[in-house]
Amino acid sequence: MANRNTVLDEGQPDRRPTGNRSRQTLVGDLVSRPLPAPDESSEEYWDAAARGELALPRCAACRAFCMPPTAICPACGSTEADYVWEQVGGAGVVRSWTVVRQPFLPGFAAEAPYVLVDVELECQRGLRLIGRLVDGPTVTLALGARVSLTFEALPEGLAVPAFTLVRP
Repeated sequence: MANRNTVLDEGQPDRRPTGNRSRQTLVGDLVSRPLPAPDESSEEYWDAAARGELALPRCAACRAFCMPPTAICPACGSTEADYVWEQVGGAGVVRSWTVVRQPFLPGFAAEAPYVLVDVELECQRGLRLIGRLVDGPTVTLALGARVSLTFEALPEGLAVPAFTLVRP
């Protein structure tokens, strides 16, 4: 495997990152699904997900949710957003989706095909979250379809938010 000191064919040094922010493990000959790697700005999000809750950062200045939290609140421009994490329900509507047939990461190969949905959450207009639609790739989807929040359990006590269609 190349490292920062490797020179590529064109005589250019290899500038690819040397670290892997997500964690993967080798199980037999299969690479497992990558796990979230919480950091200081996302730790509360992942802790809540592990409890089966969706918690999002809310700007203390204007009370708008902002995910992920940024140095400047995108809603009010405050540089002193002092985000407070609050639990939200997670219901919303599908704004877009894609069926992943050829995953970019080897750890998802055994799960393909699967559906990723872009969901606008009910708790705030324009606030969106991307997650897997657990109903599977054969379900009939439409823009504006209502979804509810669920969680996919992962190893090491972790979980990721996902969605399921709300049946009429």
